[in-house]
Amino acid sequence: MTRSIFGFLVALVSTVWTSVAYGEVSGSYENPAVSARLISVENGVAPNAATLSLGLDIQLGDGWKAYWRSPGEVGLPPEIDWAGSQNLLNAELLWPAPERFTAFGIENFGYHDQVVLPIRVQVLKAGEPVSLEARVTLLTCKEICVPHDFQLRLYVPAGTGIDSQMAELVTDFVKRIPLTPSESDIRVESATLTDEALIVTASSDRPFNDPDVFPEMGPRFTFGAPDIRTNAAGTEMWAQLPLLARNDTPTPLRVTLTDGLRAVTAEPEWSRNAPKPPFLLVRNMPNFIQTLTIAALAFLGGFILNAMPCVLPVLSIKLASALNYAGKTTREVRKGFLITALGVLSFMWVLSIGILVLQFFGVNVGWGLQFQSPAFLSIMLLVLVVFSANLFGVFEISLPSSFQTRLANSGQRAGYAGDFATGAFAAVLATPCSAPFLGTAVAFALAGRPIDVLIVFTALGLGLALPYLVFAWKPGLFRIIPKPGRWMIWVKWILGLLLVATALWLFWVLNGVAGIWTAGMVLVLTLVFVVIATVPMSRNSVRGAALSLIAVLGVFTANGSVPTPVMAERNLDQNWVVFDRGEISRMISQGQVVFVDVTADWCLTCKANKALVLDRSPVADLLSEEGVVAMQADWTRPNAEISRYLESHDRFGIPFNIVYGPSAPDGIVLSEVLTTNAVLGALEAAQ
Repeated sequence: MTRSIFGFLVALVSTVWTSVAYGEVSGSYENPAVSARLISVENGVAPNAATLSLGLDIQLGDGWKAYWRSPGEVGLPPEIDWAGSQNLLNAELLWPAPERFTAFGIENFGYHDQVVLPIRVQVLKAGEPVSLEARVTLLTCKEICVPHDFQLRLYVPAGTGIDSQMAELVTDFVKRIPLTPSESDIRVESATLTDEALIVTASSDRPFNDPDVFPEMGPRFTFGAPDIRTNAAGTEMWAQLPLLARNDTPTPLRVTLTDGLRAVTAEPEWSRNAPKPPFLLVRNMPNFIQTLTIAALAFLGGFILNAMPCVLPVLSIKLASALNYAGKTTREVRKGFLITALGVLSFMWVLSIGILVLQFFGVNVGWGLQFQSPAFLSIMLLVLVVFSANLFGVFEISLPSSFQTRLANSGQRAGYAGDFATGAFAAVLATPCSAPFLGTAVAFALAGRPIDVLIVFTALGLGLALPYLVFAWKPGLFRIIPKPGRWMIWVKWILGLLLVATALWLFWVLNGVAGIWTAGMVLVLTLVFVVIATVPMSRNSVRGAALSLIAVLGVFTANGSVPTPVMAERNLDQNWVVFDRGEISRMISQGQVVFVDVTADWCLTCKANKALVLDRSPVADLLSEEGVVAMQADWTRPNAEISRYLESHDRFGIPFNIVYGPSAPDGIVLSEVLTTNAVLGALEAAQ
């Protein structure tokens, strides 16, 4: 198999087809990937004619693609060298509007099936024959990319006449050449380049139906798939294209905007202020139906989240809260569970409002990204340690009125404030993980309207709070818990140990995000916090001031930390290579299979996938075989390249696993929860 592919490549690269035809059509260059010829609208050069209308007719094999003048992330455009031609002054190659296609997860611009590149020829002497020597270089891609280098010759004698068939063919593709701004009813209004994206706005008197944007800024600038939105009437368009690579100095921008058969090429002036996206996503189904469908997925994902590894550490908080209901009336039990569910929903509402605020200021957000923040991790570590000490009975005092203190005492103190705090804290610790259906719902919300964010996160909170709502609906289910007794002390000790284990996990995550020195300092300050809370003091105001100072110092210590080495410098597991998006296409073109695992220290589902599937036979054995590349993207700390890669697959959270191969150049996306059979099946299908 390898020899046949190699022989095919050598034959295609080395072939030079030379053919002469008199009249309006040259000889053809042909192989399984492409058939090419020169065609002429005129049968002869008229006495007063200074121009000719030609076309490079390219017919592509099934599945093969050729490139536009700006190919996208990779590729090469067709080029023609006219050296050796006679009676030729100039030949200008024109470009019909391209289509967008994805190969190996990379965005490219070009053509499929057939394209005629119109050529505007100026002759030296009107009325005299023209002999054209066209040396064409062309790159075509399918599962592999094949370069072509061939010669076409076309002789157009003196004379008159039009070939109607060739004229119709060339004219059809001339109509697809983008218009200038003065000729088109599409107006490109503005363009803004940020550190992360290119934002383009446009308007049209006719509503946009299927718009697309093709930017050109030179070879060092590459962009990912656009996020395109329109207003309700469809007459205004907003597009954001993630910036994958850039030069230090912005170059002049040329934008081609297409909408079905309409197309325009413009060179807008740079705007300093990035316009906000107050528009609707371009969708295929009515907005309300799609929103309801996604809300249902979010509800189901939130419910499944209760059984995910990232949520299991909060089991101790739930059980500690449940112990307080023993011996209470049905009404008190129902109300307590409803308040806990409200705590879950309140956190989701606060989270959704925070997301909208960050999006307003142009910040990219994702599910669980707060676990990339040293300050957030420090607060959570402090809360868990204090909560654990409280369960162990280290202190029984009323701490200052603050969020951390309320959480710490919710396990032992009666009252609805503790129930509310329990639900909120359970929701907080549920966010570093994804679940089936959750990734789709969150991606829809983060890429949609503000109302989409609120609806999806409310549905997610209802799913996560469903166990509490069930107990509120049927309080009698709670009677299975024995009456209060000495057993409660042992249970609280066990729950305290579970919280200690969770705190150690957060300490490990903080070490990965901010470094061992910062993590150690935060841990020392946390222990000092517990000691101060334990030691008797005559004045509670002094204790409160000291505790507040220690908490603030912990947050500032974390925020001022020196980042840990970047992903490429960190030690990867054996047989894994560092994530490099640009290498994926090269590996696949060589016949290799690539398994990409986007993971993080704070993602417990990622760790479970690794321990239960990826590090075990037979998956581990297959990933270490020759021809299979295991590629790991570490998202423990913020990484713009990984964020853009996830967004290109409509994902805003992890775990994310995808398999590429010769039979799956666009990738096979796996579920958030991996199974051995699913991974083996994807690897086999991609091969």
